[in-house]
Amino acid sequence: MDCFELALFAFLVGLTTCGLAGSAMELVWGRKIAFAEPYVSSSRLVRSLAATACAGPYMLANDALDARREGRISTLALLSCGCTALVWLLALGRVLLAAAAWATTG
Repeated sequence: MDCFELALFAFLVGLTTCGLAGSAMELVWGRKIAFAEPYVSSSRLVRSLAATACAGPYMLANDALDARREGRISTLALLSCGCTALVWLLALGRVLLAAAAWATTG
């Protein structure tokens, strides 16, 4: 596989995982996903870390869009959050692919 194709595949794996995890969490708790209760809590640290690792880009995008609508951040800050979410999706996909490869060869 070409390097570009591998990166694109990792991005799509991250995007799919993030979307599925975020949508499932919204269905379970019945609230919009964000970096707030019940998704992120200091009393349930492991659950919060897992939720943020899997659905973090979705949370970041939701919070950034809400902040932009309310005028709390600029357009440049919104673009920065979008770029961060894209890189996060790529990293998430790469980690998941590495874990899958390790699980099938180990």
